[in-house]
Amino acid sequence: MALHIEKFTFNPFQENSYVVSGPDGSAVIIDPGCATSAEKHALSAYISANNLQVKALLSTHCHIDHVLGNAYVLRTYPVDYYIHKLDLPVLAAAERSAQVYGIEGFEPSPQPNHFLEDKQILTFGAIELQVIFGPGHAPGHVAFYSPADALVISGDILFQGSFGRVDLPGGDIEVLKKTIKERFFTLPDETIIYCGHGPNTSIGKEKTSNYILQF
Repeated sequence: MALHIEKFTFNPFQENSYVVSGPDGSAVIIDPGCATSAEKHALSAYISANNLQVKALLSTHCHIDHVLGNAYVLRTYPVDYYIHKLDLPVLAAAERSAQVYGIEGFEPSPQPNHFLEDKQILTFGAIELQVIFGPGHAPGHVAFYSPADALVISGDILFQGSFGRVDLPGGDIEVLKKTIKERFFTLPDETIIYCGHGPNTSIGKEKTSNYILQF
């Protein structure tokens, strides 16, 4: 396996944040949910201990639990930030969401430098990821897929036995069903899914047992 995936579970929402690194030491941070000083330290300590060179910050989507650490990351590592353009309103709503959920000391995220497109290939050193546009949970939701490593970082599209909620602004169950069945369940069965919450799973397992099949 060329890529290494390090998972951190952060904040009261138990959100999974990821550092993806290549054999050359290049790294990208995906969905940093680090909210406390201890969580932020855990992220940066891992990066320092492994001598990683952070090349970019990527968002699968911009719900509050996935962007709590954006400002910290971009202040600590002066890199470009990538999201899908359709999630700009979600990013803009994060500060209000922090107030609603009682999250103290939220630092609003900087604006993105680049907008992601479906099927775009992202290359950062030895890291190569393909963008999969997958709305339904959020309007500009994307996943990051590595065919060579048989893995996909899915955000909140698909979980072990479940799927992302659709009752937030921009959510749509029919759109999410289409995303999962046409964009995810067409991936090879052995593809490992690194989820936005909960444990890892696989495409093959979810194709036969996921709750979405009942809809």
